[in-house]
Amino acid sequence: MAELNRPVIVLVRPQLGENIGKAARAMLNFGLTEMRLVAPRDGWPNPSAGPAASGADVVLEQAKVYATTAEAVADCAHVHATTVRKRGVTKPVIGADEAGRQVHKLPGRHAIIFGPERSGLETEDVALARNILTIPINPAFGSLNLAQAVILVAYEWARIGREAGAAGETLVQPTAEEALPPAPQDELDGMIAHFERLLEPRGYFRPESRAESTRRTLRGLLTKPGWNHLEVRTLRGILSTLERPPRD
Repeated sequence: MAELNRPVIVLVRPQLGENIGKAARAMLNFGLTEMRLVAPRDGWPNPSAGPAASGADVVLEQAKVYATTAEAVADCAHVHATTVRKRGVTKPVIGADEAGRQVHKLPGRHAIIFGPERSGLETEDVALARNILTIPINPAFGSLNLAQAVILVAYEWARIGREAGAAGETLVQPTAEEALPPAPQDELDGMIAHFERLLEPRGYFRPESRAESTRRTLRGLLTKPGWNHLEVRTLRGILSTLERPPRD
């Protein structure tokens, strides 16, 4: 399994060390080892995480901490946000099986982000994602704890990998591709910030009461197509040209 395309598991503002440890245990059960933590409430390292991990120490030892979700996924070409609640953003909605399939077949790093235990992901976190990842669940009781959500996603990733392997399909990331992979998140963020810098002085984000909603809509528009690195660079070049004073 060493050469498989493995997703990064990102826990956004996790609240309890025990839950971080249980999530690490769930990850290692299915061969996932890269955990990233965004602003854990009780800091890191957390002494409660180790016992709850039940031996998944390699995951906890290698866990990295980030101040924001955007920083945690900056090197990832595909970001999947786990949520069951309707948000004020328009994103493709996929299940855990489709997410597992995409991780194996779409080149580039994949991040799967999970929200805090009580409140889930904020709209700003979901806005960073290419997809909303949700699981069909009993509408009368839709409560999953963090480790349960992680293990469902990890299991589907492993299951899809086994099935594809049995069918004779390659599971390693291709070394040559007909199409360029999608641009990493930090390049998309740079492009979006470039748009905002040019639009702000022209009053595009007015009235102020709708500015945040307009920014989210713009981000959704610019992240939907799955721009590759060359396309982002080309569009940034166009914006830079528009930014310069016109020639005589």
